[in-house]
Parts: sequence; structure tokens; C-alpha cells
Amino acid sequence: MNMRLVFLSGAAALLVAASSVHAESRFVTPAQYDATLFLPAPPVPGTELGKAELAELKRYEAARTPERLARAKHDNDTKDESIFAEVIGPGFDRSKLPLTTKLFADVRNDEKAAADAAKDIYQRDRPWIVDDSMKSCNRDEPPHSSFPSGHSTMAYAMAVVLAHMVPEKAPAILARAKEYAENRMVCGMHFRSDIVGGQTLGTLVAMEMLQNPAFKAEFDAAVQELRTAKLAQ
Repeated sequence: MNMRLVFLSGAAALLVAASSVHAESRFVTPAQYDATLFLPAPPVPGTELGKAELAELKRYEAARTPERLARAKHDNDTKDESIFAEVIGPGFDRSKLPLTTKLFADVRNDEKAAADAAKDIYQRDRPWIVDDSMKSCNRDEPPHSSFPSGHSTMAYAMAVVLAHMVPEKAPAILARAKEYAENRMVCGMHFRSDIVGGQTLGTLVAMEMLQNPAFKAEFDAAVQELRTAKLAQ
């Protein structure tokens, strides 16, 4: 029997079960981001692809400078829209933008629900489980939750929404999301396919949210708040 088909046949049921354990989505439903419909299973350790991904992480580890590692560790500990402050400007202050902060709290809620559900399906080992010699920024993360990357899912979900809010800065916003996601590899927390999976999932969740009328109402109010603060045109 094809074990991949067996795996995928039960995945949708696992996704529904997982969504009942984690935070519930507010604007998108599990059916809108069933990971088995658009995310291929990650490489298996010991296969050619698995070995290649591990080798890439070891190259990152060997090449990282103290400065790059410090920035990666900072990103490891920062899980909100403030990661884009350097792009939007110093006025992008969560304490002074209540509507924007609320909007991104909702993005965070829904993308995390999607990422957690997908992690429950794939149960991929973290890099330091695959190779104990890996020097990772934080080994307190669940060991079997590597795919997709939650940080990457968050970064791209927020980046897509923020790029629609401040389109004149979209390239820089997306570049920052890319760097934030890549820093998961600098930290030895994720493999390349975890990052790509997070980018795909985060983008999908954001685009689904932007089509939701209730979310769009919050979005419009937050855009006006950014314009009043002269952070958007």
C-alpha cells in the first residue's frame, strides 16, 4: 500500500482535530487552508533531499557572524508586527496604533491556528533532532514541529496584509519578511522547506483574510490610522 496516500488520507481528519486543540480562527476556516491540498510533505531524513537540507543548515551555521546571529536571535524572540518597524518608520509603534495593533493581533491569531494545525499533521523533526550537533537558538520549541515554520507563516501573513496597507513600501516589507524567515535557518531552527511552507501558508491565510468582509472593515480602519500617523499615503 502507498504509505503517502495513507498519510494524506488521514491528514484532513487530523487537521480538524488539531484545530479544536489550538486557538480558533476568527476570519478563515480550516477548509480554506487545508495544508495537504497545497503543501507537499517535507523531505525525509536520510534521503537525498533531506541530506541536502541538513547540509545547507550546516553551511548557514558555519558562515553566520556574531552580528547576524544576534539579529536572528532577536527575530526568534519577536513575534508581532513590530518586525516591520524599521521599514515603515519609527512611528510604527504598537502602543500608539490601537487599530493597527488589533488588526495584526487578528492576523497573528488566524495564521497561528493554520500553522499549528499543519504542524500537527506533518510532525517534522526539528534540525537538532535530526542532527544533535546542530547549534540552535532555542531548543525549548516542540521537537516535532518543524514544518511549516511558524515564524515564517507569521512573517508572510503580516507582510502581505501590511503590503496592501502601505503598497508604496511593499518591496521593502516583503524583503523584511524574507530576511525574518531566513533567520530561522541562521538560528538552526528550521530547514529550507519549512521556510517555503511557511511562506506559502502565510500568504494564503493573508489573502483569504483580505477577502473577508469583517476583516476588511478592520483593515480599512487601520489603513486610515496609518495615514493619520503619516505612515501610509
